[in-house]
Amino acid sequence: MDFITGEIVGILLFFIGLYGLMTKKTIVKTIMSMSIMESGIFLFYITINYTDGSVPPIGQAQEAAFVDPVPSALMITAIVIGIGVTAIGLTMFMHYKQKHGITHWSRNRNQTGSEH
Repeated sequence: MDFITGEIVGILLFFIGLYGLMTKKTIVKTIMSMSIMESGIFLFYITINYTDGSVPPIGQAQEAAFVDPVPSALMITAIVIGIGVTAIGLTMFMHYKQKHGITHWSRNRNQTGSEH
């Protein structure tokens, strides 16, 4: 199973999230789809330059190849920003639901799934 790598799984997660983003009409499912897309991007960038036997650049210099820490540091920052964006999106959804009483992107109250 050498064909299942982090890059392939990351690309699949991205396109699964993109499909959900394009097809779902509820706001919460759209936010979840964006989070799935983010996870795919994180996995892709963390595993894009992975080589077997590489070690972190900490400690004594060895003859093994060092791993570049910059992509991992950037992805940790992106994960924190992604959590913040998801939290803000869910907060905005809660206020939208309280004000308009619907959970879909359309403001039509007669649409199925609305509570009023």
